Amino acid sequence: MRAHEAGALHGNDAAPTWLPYPTDVNTLIPGLWSSTCGRDADGALEVGGVSVTTLAEEVGTPAFVLDEDDFRDRARAFRDAFTSAFAPHAGADVYYAGKAFLCGAVARWVDEDGLGLDVCTGGELAVALRAGFPTERMALHGNNKSDREIARALEAGVGRIVIDSLAEVRQAARVASELGVSAHVMLRVTTGVEAHTHEFIATAHEDQKFGLSITSGDAMTAVREVLASPELDLVGLHSHIGSQIFDVGGFEVAARRVLDLVAQVREELGHTIEHLDLGGGFGVMYNTQHTPSTPEDLASGIAGIIEKECHELELEVPHVAFEPGRAIAGPSTQTLYTVGTVKDVRLGGPHHRVYVSVDGGMSDNVRTALYDADYSCLLAGRVSDAQPEVVRVVGKHCESGDIVVKDEYLPADVQRGDLVSVPVTGAYCYSLASNYNHVPRPPVVAVKDGRWRTLVRRESEEDLLALDVG
Repeated sequence: MRAHEAGALHGNDAAPTWLPYPTDVNTLIPGLWSSTCGRDADGALEVGGVSVTTLAEEVGTPAFVLDEDDFRDRARAFRDAFTSAFAPHAGADVYYAGKAFLCGAVARWVDEDGLGLDVCTGGELAVALRAGFPTERMALHGNNKSDREIARALEAGVGRIVIDSLAEVRQAARVASELGVSAHVMLRVTTGVEAHTHEFIATAHEDQKFGLSITSGDAMTAVREVLASPELDLVGLHSHIGSQIFDVGGFEVAARRVLDLVAQVREELGHTIEHLDLGGGFGVMYNTQHTPSTPEDLASGIAGIIEKECHELELEVPHVAFEPGRAIAGPSTQTLYTVGTVKDVRLGGPHHRVYVSVDGGMSDNVRTALYDADYSCLLAGRVSDAQPEVVRVVGKHCESGDIVVKDEYLPADVQRGDLVSVPVTGAYCYSLASNYNHVPRPPVVAVKDGRWRTLVRRESEEDLLALDVG
């Protein structure tokens, strides 16, 4: 067994080597918590000027707590950074990737702050339309769009439809012809880049469902077919290499391969592609293992890459677009839970693991089970002078993989009724939420300037039973 940084008496064999022993287990680790988080005079966690004890009393737990100022500041930071970095060229647009988390209020914030909006299903499109989002600043993604989804997007005037396959080229042309409109489309191309991330969220290697392969020639075939279709207007090319990416090196390789295709289209077909979307996938800090880049560093780094590649290929720098979702929504939100059972499980000899069960779990955060994701947590309702103890925070579901936080230090006196908060849960947690074991989904509550309001209400048992028409 490895030696613990603070001595054998302070840890157990459950502590991973990367997890630092805290000098103060009550301290908020910089970068993990949204910008308005702190401790109030009573020691409780406070966000947006609202104590989590107040939220627990008035809203209940579990609950997603969204820091509105933090979310909107991050959105504007990406908008400004990429606009500035590409100002010397044809400019840049930033689209918020709604799949990370979308509701009516978020769509309105994104609109007010001047970003575009990506949606990838008819349901996400419906949310955006009901919120009144300007359709010309919207994009519809998806690898298996229905005729109805394409038709609804065209009828609404969605600014661009991202085509994902050769079959969809013909499908989009047919639907546009039936409606008597022109469809503005981009082609999602597969660059063959292996993003340094989990295999399920790496999306530009060859052996997966997304996109038109540049290597196989499908991408060039699609360009020819779109240009030959009077119902379709080729807006540009789209490339997305994956999610939770910290190294811009992947963008360099992807940009080169997409720009090679741009040059090929110019030389062989005499057509200039003026728009390039390089997707998103920018990483965030889920725990102390992660060191994300700032929007400014990302923008300047990618701008330099594109300038260099275009210069070598004798191309004008195209108008570019990017699609941050996780990097905006993720750090803005935390999930507040109430502790139930605390169980110290003996593993043989001196070894043990402390399981802290909370009133949510994989129904509100399946990412740990799905992606082997690592999260942090904090005793939220009070401070404690008890020694730190490595714990595993687990949910209430009938599943051994129902783990929320695999390893983190909490005070050794954590007990039933305590509040525990897990940061950086704004991206893909509510979006992937389920009713496993018939557990209603939590609410999403926005906090700002000492007040809270519900964005998405808590589901009830009545909601669940209303769907059961048998």
